[in-house]
Amino acid sequence: MHGKHFPVVRRSVPIGREALQRRREWTRRMLDREQNASHELEQLPFGPGDVTAGAENEMLAVVHGPREQVDLARTLSGSNYFRNLARRVAAGDAPPRLAREIEAFLSDNREALWENSWVYFPEALLTPYARRVLDEDLYADKRERTTRRSDVDRFFMHHNGTPCVRVPVSYLLKLSLADALFAQGEPPPALRRVGERAMGHFLNDNTSPETFSFYTVDDQAGLGRAMAEETLRRFLMVQLLAQYANEKFELRSRGQETRICMEPHTPVRQKRLNELVPDSFYRDLFMSPCLSGWDRGEEKHQYMILCHEVLSRSRLHTMAKLRECGILPRNLVTLPTVSNTSLANNGTHITLGSRRLTAWMAAGRDAFTPEREKHLGDLTVKIVEHFLPLFVGAYTAAPYRYDFHDFHPETVLGFLPHELDFTHLRMLWRRWKGKADLRFFGMALTPFGPRPLDRFLGAALGLRGDWVPDQRLIDYLVAPLSTDHHPALDGTIGNDLRLKKDLAEMGVFDPRMAFYALYRQRLFQRMGFCGFEGRHYSQFSSLATDMAAATDLQRLVTALAYRYALADTVTHADIPDTPEVESERRQIFFGAAIGLPTFFVRARTPNRFLSRLLSRTARTRDSHRYPGRLRVYHVEYRRALVALLEQDAPDLIEAFKMRDTIRDLKDRIEPGSSASALSRLLRGILDEAGVRTPLRASAETFNTAAERYYRQTLQRAFFAEALDVFARDLREAAARAAAGQEDDLAAIRFALNGEDPVAFFESVRNRVQAGQASQSVLHKLIILALAVVRHHVERNSLRS
Repeated sequence: MHGKHFPVVRRSVPIGREALQRRREWTRRMLDREQNASHELEQLPFGPGDVTAGAENEMLAVVHGPREQVDLARTLSGSNYFRNLARRVAAGDAPPRLAREIEAFLSDNREALWENSWVYFPEALLTPYARRVLDEDLYADKRERTTRRSDVDRFFMHHNGTPCVRVPVSYLLKLSLADALFAQGEPPPALRRVGERAMGHFLNDNTSPETFSFYTVDDQAGLGRAMAEETLRRFLMVQLLAQYANEKFELRSRGQETRICMEPHTPVRQKRLNELVPDSFYRDLFMSPCLSGWDRGEEKHQYMILCHEVLSRSRLHTMAKLRECGILPRNLVTLPTVSNTSLANNGTHITLGSRRLTAWMAAGRDAFTPEREKHLGDLTVKIVEHFLPLFVGAYTAAPYRYDFHDFHPETVLGFLPHELDFTHLRMLWRRWKGKADLRFFGMALTPFGPRPLDRFLGAALGLRGDWVPDQRLIDYLVAPLSTDHHPALDGTIGNDLRLKKDLAEMGVFDPRMAFYALYRQRLFQRMGFCGFEGRHYSQFSSLATDMAAATDLQRLVTALAYRYALADTVTHADIPDTPEVESERRQIFFGAAIGLPTFFVRARTPNRFLSRLLSRTARTRDSHRYPGRLRVYHVEYRRALVALLEQDAPDLIEAFKMRDTIRDLKDRIEPGSSASALSRLLRGILDEAGVRTPLRASAETFNTAAERYYRQTLQRAFFAEALDVFARDLREAAARAAAGQEDDLAAIRFALNGEDPVAFFESVRNRVQAGQASQSVLHKLIILALAVVRHHVERNSLRS
């Protein structure tokens, strides 16, 4: 039963006396805090000198051009689906409205921007090396290289009699790099090695282009700063490769100018198209063919199709839960489309690795086994989840506007029915309705179902709906709720597999998919290292400041949580593995994403760690509406989290040089603070929309203004940050070359043939930032950027 959770008696697996004694001795030796605090810091996983970090960034690809030239429009208008629909309309078997709306999608595009479109260009424009890379990626199994993929024909076409290559933009980046690497002949060996390595970091995975770190960073020069600079170097490479493709492959002159930016939401027009076409056709248009990143790309493509099918079906199943828990009292609902667009949401994943844990696992230590790794890791994840509300809005956000007629619970609640217990879901929905502008003469109204009626009612009564700080966290299945018998984080190996089977029976998930989590443990046997991946980041306002500070805070929270777990300061018994307890802590996170002022917690919650936090939280009181529960303000809870960090981790804060970061965090979490990422993103969107508050703009006006802000103003800001880092990198590379460093000297000679790299960059910087650089200039900058990457790859590999 979905609505009730019955208590389950849990017994720990018996541990032998000798093993238990060995574990206690090992823990005491590792963490004897009273006797030797400095030794404890030296041995603490994720402590000073121990952490490595990497990031994965999802971006949005946009193709600018007329409908007659852009692949998405051409594919849609020339599709069998559109032709068959036209015939059915002519025969009276289909409503004319649907054909008119598809035609309107094609013709009513004043900005001529086509999100996530593929591109095509003459095959002859590829260098021989780039063509060889493409041929190798078309093998069904790249290790065996015997047979071709069955869908090879998708990637070739004829346009005006010219043989053309047709690929998604995510794969275009890899081809662009392959082309640039050999555009002026054979590169120096070190440069070729790093270029070929970098190609594998441009993933042709999901709908959006994805890249992951060219190299892992450590904390020798500041972990957060190093992580942000690596991301900016990768962002710069993406921009240079996109501009190079526009020129070398003649995309701009052929009406297919490609742009890539960071944007958290599924584009408004893509959502509109999703409502007009069948789910299978939507997948043909937008799901990546997975050409790069996997040996068996076609199998990976089928996996992505599975993910889309499962998430679409899972979203439909939320309505049954909403009906069962009483949020949908009527049979009249707005049926979500059977094709879900959540896979087109874009965020950033930051992964932290521990050298110590990895070394212990690799050495096969008796006291640190896979069972122990899993036991401590699951507990660390549970502890960290209590701190995640600190990140929402403070470091990333994804502001989004809903009109009154959008405010159907089956629409705005997204995947929350699969992520929260029914009690918390009902409380959250009630608070959200109270926050939104839905009241008429003191009575909260929600839409009835027919959209024309809802639009009329909202306009007539002046009901404006609402806006939320981070819609991406609501619109994606970020953390499915555990079941009564199979928790996800009880510390036992294989618990995620057992839970996935339960969720599959409920129609929520599929056992073949990787399990989604807010903070995911990376196990040694699967990944080759021990660590954790933070998947709760949406849109940064600045990579140089927001991403750097967020990475440092993630590291601090992880180190403290692992210290708690390792020293038995917090145990699994303190955070019981029941759905109610799991939902109780996660409702705080989701409430922050919605922007709710308060949440409710049982006064006698079995979550002793949460009780400890609440004992430090100001302005809590017994709830009048929910007897036996405490009403807690989000802002006070966040202040309590910071106070706990200052009390329990002063040595870590000092060792990580984070006193300024903590002061900055205190500013970011204050309501209305101009220091928060949410405040800065919102201010930029409102300026773009020409209004002072979100509710003064319609949902379409606000959300399209957000898209323009991400694609123009924020894009320029990120590009400027990346170019600033690159300018410093070139000065350092020039100094190394002058000192006789052979690889830097060879790369600069290959790119510039004796010209000074610093002077060259300063002479072309403005043209590059404006997207007006020539092919020759872009080629030189790509080679120089690879030289910079080579240096950092080599330097960080020596530290590992």
